[in-house]
Amino acid sequence: MGVDVRREISAATFERSVRQHIKFSLGKALREANTKDFFWAVSLAVRDLLIERMLKTRRRYGKADVKRVYYLSAEFLMGRSLGNNLCNLGLSEVYREVLTKLGADPVAVEESEFDAALGNGGLGRLAACFLDSLATLDLPGYGYGINYEYGLFRQEIADGYQKEKPDSWLAYRTPWELERYGKACPVPVYGRVENYQAKDGADNPMWLEWQLIIGVPYDMPIAGYGGNTVNCLRLYSARASQEFDMEIFNDGDYFKAVEQKIGSETVSKVLYPSDARAEGRELRLIQEYFLVACAVRDIVRRYEIAHSSFEMFPEKVAIQLNDTHPALAVAELMRILVDEKSVPWEQAWDITRRTMAYTNHTLLPEALEKWPVAMFERVLPRHLQIIYEINHRFLDDVAAAYPGDVDKLRRTSIIEEGEQKQVRMAHLATIGSHSVNGVSALHSGLVRTVLFPDFHEIWPEKFNNKTNGITPRRWLKLANPGLADLITEKIGDGWVTDLDQLARLEPLADDMEFQARFRQIKLANKHRLAKVINDTTSVTVNTNSLFDVQAKRIHEYKRQLLNVLHIVHEYLLLVEDRKVPTVPRTFVFAGKAAPGYWVAKMIIKLINNVASVINNDPRVDGLFKVVFVPDYRVSLAEVIVPATDLSEQISTAGMEASGTGNMKFALNGALTIGTLDGANIEIRKEVGKDNIFIFGLKIAGVQRLNQEGSYNPRELYQTNPDVKRVLDAINGDMFSANEPGLFKWVFHNLLDHNDRYYHLADLPSYLEAQRLASETFADVPTWTKKAILNVARMGKFSSDRAIREYAQDIWHIKPVSLTRRR
Repeated sequence: MGVDVRREISAATFERSVRQHIKFSLGKALREANTKDFFWAVSLAVRDLLIERMLKTRRRYGKADVKRVYYLSAEFLMGRSLGNNLCNLGLSEVYREVLTKLGADPVAVEESEFDAALGNGGLGRLAACFLDSLATLDLPGYGYGINYEYGLFRQEIADGYQKEKPDSWLAYRTPWELERYGKACPVPVYGRVENYQAKDGADNPMWLEWQLIIGVPYDMPIAGYGGNTVNCLRLYSARASQEFDMEIFNDGDYFKAVEQKIGSETVSKVLYPSDARAEGRELRLIQEYFLVACAVRDIVRRYEIAHSSFEMFPEKVAIQLNDTHPALAVAELMRILVDEKSVPWEQAWDITRRTMAYTNHTLLPEALEKWPVAMFERVLPRHLQIIYEINHRFLDDVAAAYPGDVDKLRRTSIIEEGEQKQVRMAHLATIGSHSVNGVSALHSGLVRTVLFPDFHEIWPEKFNNKTNGITPRRWLKLANPGLADLITEKIGDGWVTDLDQLARLEPLADDMEFQARFRQIKLANKHRLAKVINDTTSVTVNTNSLFDVQAKRIHEYKRQLLNVLHIVHEYLLLVEDRKVPTVPRTFVFAGKAAPGYWVAKMIIKLINNVASVINNDPRVDGLFKVVFVPDYRVSLAEVIVPATDLSEQISTAGMEASGTGNMKFALNGALTIGTLDGANIEIRKEVGKDNIFIFGLKIAGVQRLNQEGSYNPRELYQTNPDVKRVLDAINGDMFSANEPGLFKWVFHNLLDHNDRYYHLADLPSYLEAQRLASETFADVPTWTKKAILNVARMGKFSSDRAIREYAQDIWHIKPVSLTRRR
């Protein structure tokens, strides 16, 4: 990867930079500096190094006039940046040496940083991993997103219920962003379209009377490992148009001017505003267009620096749409090319389709965005015209290829007919892109056969798979330094940028000395998590117990409820049947429920009530503990993941596109218990079927039950004593004595509403898989061997591999490596 920064930056040089920033950037004497001051001073010193290398990287790309990829995503879940930047620049040891010398606690300084609240879950974390890999691989790639002032929310637990508090991560500013006001983008919304005729008689639509929002860019440098390449994540904050505000102000309506300013700036205020009301849905649409409008205009601006026509645009620009949120980029690029650059429609459409690529992340119908046509016409009238024209031309082609097939026209149309017409954004992204990929082998197959079979029939060559991956820099080297150091001691540090090298650990899986050190590191990680659990929940856990963890967004299809059913089953075996468990367990839950998702929030309440009963029952005597760790985020995941023994990946088969949590846990030596869903299938293939606990229906079984309508959960309840006892306990207020009837919805959802996510169908095999997991954990050498083999066989799941595949197969970009003088 070339020469890294640590060869160029001595401890003395770094110390001098920190001292200067304390004095000149913060205006303080060294003796006055507190932990937060040291965080800022160190971060600014690191940022200086990043900026220097970012400018060199930019010059390198410009000199070679290379093709670049632009990754558009509504989320970038970056987490904390200081530790990651120190790691990638090779300055972690220098940092600890300098901070200790200056009298500061290096750990406390790192932990004083707020997580950048720019995402919610796997979608945003994947985007962050991809940016890391792009820079590490010396690939010319940039991210575009929104600079949300508030994240999704900060989660607190009160009386077992989730409470949402503002996550104002930017309240104290961040040292990692560089404001670029000179590159602000105008974003028009609302207004109307007048159709005029040009001199040559052609139609010339004019978008008039729009309101203007200004997108102000903030650049976050993204360092690759070794520091040779520093790319950039550009995030936009919404500001009111000064011209529009002043016109109102000069007319004497000060309050209306202020109101307009506040309204405009709401666009980048919060991640995913609630869409429970029409106003919230409209704000979401404006927010998505704001991202797209800023990004596409900036991409075009970059391109025009070196090119006078758009003929070479697809040869120099690749735009990747990370799910449907940025799908409007298709219409926006067409609008700029046709309306502003006077490119003929056919040529503009060819350019657009060869430039755009679309990653689908979900099969769930509710997650495939649709916008009411009436709302779309009010907010983006010109874009609706463009979409209608795209759709008209596309349907003409379909009708010619499939004469008389009216159903195919209906299914493939961008406009969904019905009582309320809707614009189908996934259809727009698919039609307007040259590549459509899923994110695991199973998911990509379902995209072709279930989600978009008609489009696949029309364009089979367009569809492909790119299995997700994670960056080993953050998720092993940074999050689990003990294990990372052990691996490096045994096989060298080449694994950091070539994760396939972990396979060299396999011969050590039976080595008793290596096993002992591996377990010692896991135990230290468990002690660290136990402290966090005690600090946040006041629950003391046994670090010698099996840490059974489900940490992910709370959703019915992810089946935290199934996990709870197992816990209740184990509890009843102990207190009613006097059957002592094979091994003690600590059940750890973490994750947020969407504020408007009642069932998910009640699952959190159920988990906490079950925890309260079990943790306070003297008959349990520490054999079980159940904890819900609040406010799941990247920095918390970095503590939870390395401490986990058993990773719960138990979604209903066919509903999880890929998952990346499954990869993080396995890379850190956890065994997976899971269904054959998402990337679990590929993980099983890599780690071996004997080193993973698989249970439950396969996708074919789920599809058969869906088609036949033959699933009868009540019959299972009536014929399976384990199922009946667990449901009766929940329904009978064992866990809601002070709130009778609180969890009756569980009983009715699973029995009367046909258990849409097949909890009861999978429960018996899940209980059996859990029994096997306990027996295996009791055999310490066998469990340790399986854990080591999981680590050794995770090479495929590096985001470096995923990005190489995108670069080669979809984007057609190549590394632009640093060449150094001899």
